[in-house]
Amino acid sequence: MRETEVRRSTPVLSIGTACTITGLTARQIRYYESQGLLKPHRTAGGQRQFSMNDVDVLLAIKDDLAAGYTLGQVKERRASERNNNLSDEKARVLLRDEMLRTAGFLNDTEFPRN
Repeated sequence: MRETEVRRSTPVLSIGTACTITGLTARQIRYYESQGLLKPHRTAGGQRQFSMNDVDVLLAIKDDLAAGYTLGQVKERRASERNNNLSDEKARVLLRDEMLRTAGFLNDTEFPRN
């Protein structure tokens, strides 16, 4: 994982800081979490800690709602985005396997596609 992605995914922000950055209330953030739109890290004591990636999700939710999307539509959009995103590692594995299959070094019975 690149250093930039590590920094963006490290949960260090409190809910108060997330509120300040996004302009959302703590109640709104907790509601979006309860609806499965994001899942912030929890400390051993149960406190939420947000990463910059979580903040980006919150801002995208806020923008979608401001654009007139319903919460149901926002959920569908987020689910679609999550399903369409391949991690770099997964993409490399898929590409490597496809190249090996094309070259005749792998066949689907030995290593089926995921």
